[in-house]
Amino acid sequence: MRLPLIAGNWKMYKTVEEARSLAQAVADDLRFDDREVLICPPFTALQAVRAVVEGTPLALGAQNMHWAEQGAYTGEISPLMLRDLGCSYVILGHSERRQYFGEDDALINRKVRSALEHGLRPILCVGETKAQRDAGNAKTVVLGQVRLCLEQVTAEQMHSLVIAYEPVWAIGTGDTATPADAQEMHEAIRNTLADLYGSQVADQVRIQYGGSVKPDNIDDLMAQSDIDGALVGGASLKAGDFRRIVAFERRS
Repeated sequence: MRLPLIAGNWKMYKTVEEARSLAQAVADDLRFDDREVLICPPFTALQAVRAVVEGTPLALGAQNMHWAEQGAYTGEISPLMLRDLGCSYVILGHSERRQYFGEDDALINRKVRSALEHGLRPILCVGETKAQRDAGNAKTVVLGQVRLCLEQVTAEQMHSLVIAYEPVWAIGTGDTATPADAQEMHEAIRNTLADLYGSQVADQVRIQYGGSVKPDNIDDLMAQSDIDGALVGGASLKAGDFRRIVAFERRS
């Protein structure tokens, strides 16, 4: 059975001290052995949060990275730097990176391959806009992103990769795909992975749902057979809400 992964994406929120306090509140007495929990603070807080999560069940991740180990890329962060700060995961291809910073599938693919080569576990984000869904193109868009972003990624590397389906129209809007709609897309993604890598690999890849995940919808989402966790935005900024999401009821 796939180990569920609940990840908190703090986006561009929290000063160093605020991040330290939030991480401590999340980590306090957190005990699970049947799920994995990850927090992704802003770059400026990674070192401080690392000191908090050491010795706890919390894993540490980053929200983005450059593909190069080093170089004249002013303002960028390399995979080596993330590893040095104790990161084990990195979010790549988030819709906000695509929308506001012009990242396309080819660039995201380059980052995914670099992350894997440097021992980081990428959380590859895919998702459609409302216009694309309304036009009936949701699966075409999402599955196209999956295929392009995984080019030259090997079957062996897929064991270290997580996919996050985040319908763009649901991120930060309060709207959430119904559990049935989310399951339908997750199943389509898994079928595409089976086409690319075979059913054995596809069955092992974790696929998260993201998009206005809250304490009151997490249980229904996690009851779906192909939803293996959540990439949580706003609700991860409140320790109580995030802890409730982490404590979702496992499907039988």
